[in-house]
This record gives sequence, C-alpha cells and structure tokens, in this order.
Amino acid sequence: MTYPPSGAALREPEPDVPSAPVTVPAQRRGVPSVAVGRLRAAATTEPGRLQIYGAVLALLVVVFGAVTVTEISGRASSADDVVKRSQPLSAAAASIYRSLADADTMAASGFLAGAQEPKDVLARYDADVKEASRLLVKAAASTDASTSSHREITTLGELLPEYTGLIERARANNRQGLPLGGAYLRYANQKMTNEILPAAERLYAAETGRLSTDSADARRWPFLSLAAGIVALAALVWMQRRNYRRTNRVFNHGLLAATAAATVVLLWLAVGHSVARAELHNAMVNGQQSLDVLNKARINSLKARANENLTLVARGAVLTPDGTQDKYETDYSTGMKALGTQLESAEKLAGDDSGGSEPVEAAINSVSEWQDRHKKARATDDQGDYDSALLQIIGPRDSTGESFEKVDGALETALAHEQDQFDAAAQDGRGALGGLPAGAAVLAVLGAVAAIVGVNRRLSEYR
Repeated sequence: MTYPPSGAALREPEPDVPSAPVTVPAQRRGVPSVAVGRLRAAATTEPGRLQIYGAVLALLVVVFGAVTVTEISGRASSADDVVKRSQPLSAAAASIYRSLADADTMAASGFLAGAQEPKDVLARYDADVKEASRLLVKAAASTDASTSSHREITTLGELLPEYTGLIERARANNRQGLPLGGAYLRYANQKMTNEILPAAERLYAAETGRLSTDSADARRWPFLSLAAGIVALAALVWMQRRNYRRTNRVFNHGLLAATAAATVVLLWLAVGHSVARAELHNAMVNGQQSLDVLNKARINSLKARANENLTLVARGAVLTPDGTQDKYETDYSTGMKALGTQLESAEKLAGDDSGGSEPVEAAINSVSEWQDRHKKARATDDQGDYDSALLQIIGPRDSTGESFEKVDGALETALAHEQDQFDAAAQDGRGALGGLPAGAAVLAVLGAVAAIVGVNRRLSEYR
C-alpha cells in the first residue's frame, strides 16, 4: 500500500543563504605598545614634540638634582665622620697609647727615686692610668662590637688592671727594701712592652686607617652628578637654541630660569666639592701626617725614657737574646734612633710654619742634650758610682730626666698646634659641602618647574 508523502517532504527546498562573516575580535594591544603608538603620533606634530621635550627636560633636571643630593650627602656624611668620629677616635687612641707609655715611664722613675716616691711622679702615674681608662670607656662606646678596634679595647681593658697590680706589688716590695720589687717592675714593663702597648698601637692603626678611609670617601669626585649636570645643561641649551631658530625669539624666560638653576647647581657642585677636597687633603697631609709622626715620636721618647730608667733598676740583670748586651740599654738606643728619624720627618712636614717647626726644633735640640747626658750617666755607672749616675738620670737639674721633660713638652706643644691645623682644615672642608644637598634639591625642583613653564609658554601659541 502506497502512502502519500508528508508535508515536510512536499515543501520546496530553501535556497542557500550566504552566512554572515564571523568577526574575530582583534587581539588586545599591550599598554606599552599603546603608549609607544601615542608617543609616535604625538611626535609627528610640533605641539606633541614640545610636550615630549618639556617632559624630558624636567626629568633630566630632576635626575641631576637627585643624583647630586645622593652623592654629596654621602660625601658630606664622610666629611662629618672625619670631624666628629674617626679623627677624634684616632686622637683618643694616640692619647691612650701615650698615657700608657707615660705611666710605665713614671712607674720606673718613681721606683728609682727610692722607697718613698715623689708625689708629683706618683700623681702623674695615677693621672695617666685614669686618663687611659677614661678614654678606653669612651672609645668602646663609639665603636662597633664587631670591629677590630673593639677587640683591642677589650684586650686593653683586661690587661691594664693586671699591669697596675704588678706595679703596686713592685712598690710594696720596694718600700720594704726587698729586691723582689725590681723583678715585679721588670715583669710589669714586659707586660706593658709586649702586650699592652702593641694592643694600643693596633688600636691606633685601626682608627687612623678608618680616618683615612672616611677622608678618601669624602674626597671622591662625584662623577655621576657632574655628568648628569652637563647632560641636563646641554639639553636646556639645545632647547633654547631650537626655540630661537623656530621662533626667532632670543629668550624663553622659563627655559632661561631652568638653565640658570642647573648652572648654579653645577658650579656649586664643582666649586664646593673642589674646596672640600682641597681642605680635607690639606687636613690629612699637613695635619694628620704630622700628628702621626709626632705621636710616634712622643711615644718613642717615653719608651726610651722607661728603658733608660730600667737600665739602672735591672743593673745588668736583663740581657739581649744573644747575651752580649744590656737589653734595656739596647732598647733605649733603638728608641732614640727612631725618635731622631721621626723628628726629622716632623721638621720637614712643618716646613715654613713657625708654629709647628719651632717646637720640633726645640725637641731636636733637647734630644741631643739628652743623649749627651745619658752617655755621661752611663760612664759614671760603669765606673761603679751608682748614686751619682742615679742623680744624672733622675736628678732635678742637669739630668736626662730634665732633658726628657723638655722633649716631651716640646712635642706636646707641636701636637697641639698640628691638631688645631687639622681641625681648622677639616671643618672648612665639611663646611664647603654643608648646604649643597638641600640647595641642589630645591634648585632642581625649581629648574624642572621652570622648564615645564617655558615649554608650556611655547605650546600656548598653538591654541
């Protein structure tokens, strides 16, 4: 049986209708690409180029100011450390060294004087020990616990009571007329010579090295600041020249003000740092070098004096390692030779400065007198006249002690003069950098604003 076709089958087939094209969304472009595109579009017009130039000029001036502030702040901080931290610590370390050496000298001098030490010698010994202790406490508070200086300070703090205890035992035995006092005194001197003074010398070397580092840091040329200033100034000059060539106008007040601000900062930077560099160099060469030589000369004079006294205390009981000569007499000769060499160097460093050269000359003359008197005292002692030799060493008049005091006084005067020279030069060097970071920051901001104002003035002509 045949069935008729259904309605769906009877419908005419619909003609093919072309489908609408599928739109594929474009990939989203990145923000940097958009910015670059806009920048390129802006660069095709004069107003757009002016906006770009204004932004670049302002940025260059601000970068110049920021780099100057950063570099000069570091230099100023180092210069401030030279004045307030490293040089005072170096001077304190030298004072610790001198006080300890002088205490050892006074201990030997007092021992030679007999059972009852002279009050002035005892007072000077006590003052030396107190001064060394005070300076050690002060130095410990100003140094980092991880530094070598702090370790040396700790060592000195531990050894100094041991030394003073030995001196007290030497005095107690000497007052009772016991020969054991001389042994205690020699042992105390060995501890001072072999342990305490080397630690003090290492402390002085460490602090002097830190002073040299701080001074070198303060004197380093700010090359980045100078380069940034030259680039900013060149860009501002180029912009004004371009403006003149396109408008035939000589001046743009905003750009002119920005150029003036950049020029002031650049000149201030160059001149100020040059002055600071010269003054700090002068402080190190004419001040610190002389201080270093004079400190060593004074310490050698103190050590020579202590050895001279111990020569009489030991009376030949302590010999050099080869067993041929008196140890203390040999150490005295070595110290006096070093003293003479250092005084010659100090005289050369003083140059035409009478304030520094005159006390050094006086010290040189007194050293010659000291050596002559020492030879006579040794000849007297070698002849067996111990009492007369003792007077020639510690007597109030015409003795080596009198000559030593002249040398010590002259060196103290020379040190005070050189310290004043250093302080004045270092203060001037620090002062030359004082207001530069703040001034550079203010002028850089004003210069950047002026550059933008100057470019906007030109842009207003296109509106």
